[in-house]
Order: sequence, then C-alpha cells, then structure tokens
Amino acid sequence: MPKTRYGVSPWIHEFPRSRRPDYPRFRGEMTADVVIIGGGLTGCATAYACAAAGLKPVLLENDRIGHDSTGRSAGLLLPDPVPSFRDLVAAHGLRSARLAFTTWRAGARDGAALIRRLGIACALEPLDVLVAAEREHEKALRRDHDARLAAGLDVAWLAQKQIRTGAKLDAAGGIRTRDGFSIDPYRACVGLASKAITQRARIFERSAVKKVRGGQKAVEIVLDGGTIQAGTVVVATGAATPEFASLQRHFARRETYLALTDPLPAVMRRQLGDPSLAMCDSRTPPRRLRWTPDDRLLLGGGDQPEQPVRSRDAVVIQRTGDLMYGLLTMYPAIAGLRPAYGWHASYGETADRLMYVGAHRNFPRHLFALGGAPDSATGAFVAARILLRAIQGGTEKGDELFGWAR
Repeated sequence: MPKTRYGVSPWIHEFPRSRRPDYPRFRGEMTADVVIIGGGLTGCATAYACAAAGLKPVLLENDRIGHDSTGRSAGLLLPDPVPSFRDLVAAHGLRSARLAFTTWRAGARDGAALIRRLGIACALEPLDVLVAAEREHEKALRRDHDARLAAGLDVAWLAQKQIRTGAKLDAAGGIRTRDGFSIDPYRACVGLASKAITQRARIFERSAVKKVRGGQKAVEIVLDGGTIQAGTVVVATGAATPEFASLQRHFARRETYLALTDPLPAVMRRQLGDPSLAMCDSRTPPRRLRWTPDDRLLLGGGDQPEQPVRSRDAVVIQRTGDLMYGLLTMYPAIAGLRPAYGWHASYGETADRLMYVGAHRNFPRHLFALGGAPDSATGAFVAARILLRAIQGGTEKGDELFGWAR
C-alpha cells in the first residue's frame, strides 16, 4: 500500500511533468505597461486581464508559476468572503457588508465563466456551500443568516433534518449558498498563464525582484538579471514581502493544513453526503470538506500561526492525522480510509479578513493584491477586475472597500 505523501500538493504532484510550463529567467533591460510580481492565480488572472485589454504586462515569479499558495490551496471558488456577514457589518457598516458579499459572489461566477470561456481544463464543477452549526453555535449562525436575508442576499437556512438527509451530517442547522465551484487550482493557474501569453503577455520564472523604485512618471523593478521600467507595478505575493516591510504589520502569517484521501469505494460513498456540496463547520478554526471529481475527499482546517520550517514536517503529519480523525467522527463509515496526501498552505490574514486590493499612498505607481485565505481562490478574480480598473484610471462603487484606507 502506498505511503501518505506529506508536504506535497496533489495538484502539482499529479500534473504531468512533461506538460508543466517552463518560462525563462529575466535577463537584460525592458519596458512594460504593467509589471506583475507574483505568479499565483491572482497574478496570472491579472496578467490575462491586462493583456486582453490591450496592455503589455510582464509577470515575474520568484519560483515557478502556481507552485506556492495557489498550488497548495483547497481548490474552491467560494461565493462568500471569509468573515461572517455580521462581522463585516460591525467593522464596516451594513452597506459595505452587503457590497462585499455581492462582489464576492460575482467574483466566483465571473472566475468560473472566464475559465469556461477560455477552455481551461481544470476540473471546474459547480457546487453549493454548506456552513453547518454545532448546537452551541446554532443561534449565532442563524442570526447571521437572518441578517443576510434582511439585506436582500440569496441565502437559505437548512434545518437539522435537511442536513441529515442531504449532507448525512449531524448538525443543528446551517446556511446553504449557491454559486460556488471547485477547481484544480494549479491547472487553472497555468491555464490562465498560457492564455495570457497568447494575448502577448510576457512571463518570467525564477526571477526574484530585489528592489522596486517608484517615481512620478515610472516605476523601476530591479532583478538579479536586469531592470524593467513600467508605468505600474502590481504586487500580488499573498502577503507583504520584505521589500514592503512597512506593510507587513497589516498581516498575521498563518498556515492551514489539508489532506486528500484515496478514492472512496462506492459502498462508502453512499453513506456520505451530497458530492455537490462543499461543507464547513462552525468551529474556530473551521473544518472544511469537499469532494473531488475522482471520488476523493479533500479536508482542510487546523489553522494556526505559521510554524518554524524546522518543525513543519512533524506538524503536517500531526495535523493530517487530526483532520482524518475529525472526518471519522463526522462519518464513521470511512473507518480504514487513509490519506494519500497531507500538506500545508501559508497565508497572510488581515484584521478584518478581507484582501487589500489597490493603491497605497506611500508607494507611487504601485498597486497591491494581498491577503486572503487559501481555501478560496475567488479573491484572485475579484482583485484582477479591481486592478485592471485602477490601471486604466477608473474605479467602481465598492472598490474602496478593499483598499488600504478602510
């Protein structure tokens, strides 16, 4: 029996090596309309959006396209942002909270529509999302549902019996939302990169940025192999990197843990929940669960502050075991099921758990797309639209909600 692969993302490991893109290192001098730093899904979606709009973007990746947080994520386009609706109301007011939720749902739909339109094969599947409450959390979750409903948002409450029937889960109640999707995030990322190339974007891998100098008329990006002069630089690196040390205080470095099982036999699958549902419980941190198209279960959770590299291997093994035990307590029928993969993903968490997208007054000709959790890639498509508008000199109502002045 094969052993569990720890520290390895299945999305990257199972992608044929012969088909992995291999972009050159940057060398020399160049000019560009836009330089995008960070080759994850946000960077690649932004590069495609800019190129499709007629701009000449250059994308720079320190390592390999899609190999960092994107390739280690849970592969979901969730229709709701990370914070609860009531938390956003408390932080930013009712109008802004409603705008954040409608923007996020539109981002999930737009991302899925773009993937379909471009013909990117990344196992895109529609799904609904269930947030299931344990008894002690039922009232709080019900209040969040009622607040969303009062704000005119599309949301449904499921009673205990409905959850037992559909999800085969013992929960006191839950919120069900539509317009979610599952994807293979690595294939989505490299697919968008390839489509950006066809629109005349340029991509460079293993090209570390050493310094960025912003000026009134242009910005200079300094790399080991040369320099690029650009009208705008977009920083899409997940959290603030050392070049932007003054912004690091806005992010708490955290990591989540994921496990992917072997394929479930049919007799097991019949005793588990609806495969068209992605599920999350009401714990802090939450546990997440979704199916893959090849009948495997992907589990996530156990989030905590980022751990030292020297202890990470042991932590990943321990957290993978915790995730499998948690699954067993939810679904005793999976007894004997083993994890094929166990890995971690790091992320930068903001105080209100919304991304920062847009300009910062201390950095001329810079735009940023930073923050967000690794269980949902919706923010990549939300950010790409906001960034393109900013590059073209325009904004839409609500863009400021994701800005640095909020």
